[in-house]
Amino acid sequence: MIAMFYEDHRIGQRATIGAHEFTREAIVAFARAYDPQPVHLDEAAGAASRYGSLCASDWHTACVCMRLLVDFREAQRAAASALGETLPQLGVGAGLRAMRWPHPVRPGAVVTFGAEIESMRETKRPQWGMIGSRSFGVDQEGREVLSFSSHVLVARRGQ
Repeated sequence: MIAMFYEDHRIGQRATIGAHEFTREAIVAFARAYDPQPVHLDEAAGAASRYGSLCASDWHTACVCMRLLVDFREAQRAAASALGETLPQLGVGAGLRAMRWPHPVRPGAVVTFGAEIESMRETKRPQWGMIGSRSFGVDQEGREVLSFSSHVLVARRGQ
């Protein structure tokens, strides 16, 4: 979500939602807890892999993106609330597609995450619109390290 209400969105609208540094310690801790594959746990195993070094789990990258998306949304809501604006009801996700991790995330990488509105459509429920967006992460070298498209129901203004 880039804006608060469905009507406030525009196809092509983009937002930077935040950045995150992936430390060696965090990469290994996430892997131990959720994706204990050698390439995410051990420098020697990473060096011997096709990646050539220890690298973050793809799921670690996706989880950081999700956290930043939620933090971005909550900051928008807090700012609107502080101004006395009406807050929309939160919608639900309608699925992900085309999730890709084209480049590995290595220790020390700083990934900047963003989102872009790809589509908008009316729904059968007048209080909701459907927003299609592409979320992405780009490392400090300019390489895309994460990309996925999603659809979310977004509240309409005044419904």
